[in-house]
Amino acid sequence: MDGLWSLNGGNMSVHEIRPKLSESEKITINLGLIDLGQIDLLIQEGFYSNRTDLIRTAIRNQLSTHADVVMQTVARKSLVLGLQHYARADLEAVQAAGQRLQIQVLGLASIATDVSPELALATIDSVTVLGALHATAAVKAALAGRIR
Repeated sequence: MDGLWSLNGGNMSVHEIRPKLSESEKITINLGLIDLGQIDLLIQEGFYSNRTDLIRTAIRNQLSTHADVVMQTVARKSLVLGLQHYARADLEAVQAAGQRLQIQVLGLASIATDVSPELALATIDSVTVLGALHATAAVKAALAGRIR
């Protein structure tokens, strides 16, 4: 079972929330001095406003180049693409229905801050996130053996 399940008038349904444009994760990379110098030269020549602008553009270009592979893999692996939020009420509905989740997200998976470690353990079988998982430290610790 993929996605987020909630009880709506007795019917189970999948919910998807649009990601906020301001949602981002910080990454750190190491570059050789020659690569860094070339980046700084392109910035100095006005091609990019700063290093981050060039790096984001390069990443987006590579993702665009491989977009077909990404979409085929998302479909093959049954991944939720984008942001998936799991609220306490949703997990309680899953528990009441005797179901368990296999969370598979490419993007951001978030578990509400009011979800207890016990509820998470009772309702989540596995977590696979290509991107970021936002949850309390206690929930992440409880699910540590189930996060891939």
